[in-house]
Amino acid sequence: MSTYTAIISWKRGDQAFIDNRYSRAHVWRFDGGIEVVASSSPRVVPLPFSNAVAVDPEEAFIASLSSCHMLWFLSIAAKRKFRVDSYTDNAEGIIEKNEAGKLAMTRVTLRPDVSFSGEKIPSRAELDQIHH
Repeated sequence: MSTYTAIISWKRGDQAFIDNRYSRAHVWRFDGGIEVVASSSPRVVPLPFSNAVAVDPEEAFIASLSSCHMLWFLSIAAKRKFRVDSYTDNAEGIIEKNEAGKLAMTRVTLRPDVSFSGEKIPSRAELDQIHH
């Protein structure tokens, strides 16, 4: 078993709060010491109550799925002796109403673009197998 942690911190400051006009900006702190400025998306909560340059939970969700897939892919490719030079994923998530009529992340599409070099290059079938 492994345990992973994150500290999510938000402070009201001098905002009234109960009028629903407060900043959604907050900080994510991870065990390695990195801090990430986070906020609701400006598509969900209008400016100035969100922070457009911060990472929003929807982006983080998509990035975590893409990152997880990439790390597994790299591990499998290395074990099969395929030398990966670069991996870029232009991942996309869709929020729409689900079957219950509630907004939800209903689909995440990964679009990995991988470059290889060396004597052993995977075939299309091998590449598809590694991704799946």
